[in-house]
Amino acid sequence: MMDELNARGLVLLGCGKMGGAMLAGWLARGLKPEAVTVLDPHPSDWLKAQAGVRVNTALPQSPAVAIIAVKPQMMGDALPALKALGPATTFVSIAAGTPIAAFEAALGAVPVVRAMPNTPAAVGRGISAVIGNSAVTPEQLDMACALLSAVGEVVRLDHEDQIDAVTGVSGSGPAYVFHMIEALAQAGEAQGLAPDLAMTLARATVCGAGELAHQEDATAEQLRINVTSPNGTTQAGLEVLMPELPDLMRRTVEAATNRAKELRA
Repeated sequence: MMDELNARGLVLLGCGKMGGAMLAGWLARGLKPEAVTVLDPHPSDWLKAQAGVRVNTALPQSPAVAIIAVKPQMMGDALPALKALGPATTFVSIAAGTPIAAFEAALGAVPVVRAMPNTPAAVGRGISAVIGNSAVTPEQLDMACALLSAVGEVVRLDHEDQIDAVTGVSGSGPAYVFHMIEALAQAGEAQGLAPDLAMTLARATVCGAGELAHQEDATAEQLRINVTSPNGTTQAGLEVLMPELPDLMRRTVEAATNRAKELRA
């Protein structure tokens, strides 16, 4: 995959936090800086420091991949720059809320892969869900997945409508977890812990539990059972949490999913 990218080139439209995290991952995996062309009206100091990366220069002819990483409100101004690349290029969008049909309307009959990553991609622990249009070959979809895997896991969807639910779960999900850290720390304060100590405990607990869930083969249910001693402190806490959390989380994800549907309507 890297051989083809190094030979034909890669275009990155937008290099903010997400685009920058992906570029850093690709360079670490062997993508040659001189094979990368970045279009960004306000390049960061980090981007400027990447020796060899072409920034705001002429586009290569028929690059292997063009990554669209601009905000949806900037899409109308940004896409015309890519129209000349043509059907030999695979277009991969990580722009939230912009359907494949919008890219087909702007770019023509080209291969388009739509992806929904999330913010932990900035530390290489994201997860992206992908779906391609009818012009995308299995090899092109494999390449898109390989690129996205530089910043975390990748799952493939069966149809584009699933992205709304993905947005509700993993796209918005990090904010739910951050709020859980806040709430857990506040609960610790209520039991007499100093604010800094309560926050340190809450952060480390959520991060550690997440890493354990990531590394273990056991299900989340089994991991919960493993740390719940009969009639112990954890069971006492769960007897309060478990009757309420599933319905609360269902309604939370439903609200985010519905909002995603409204934004693309």
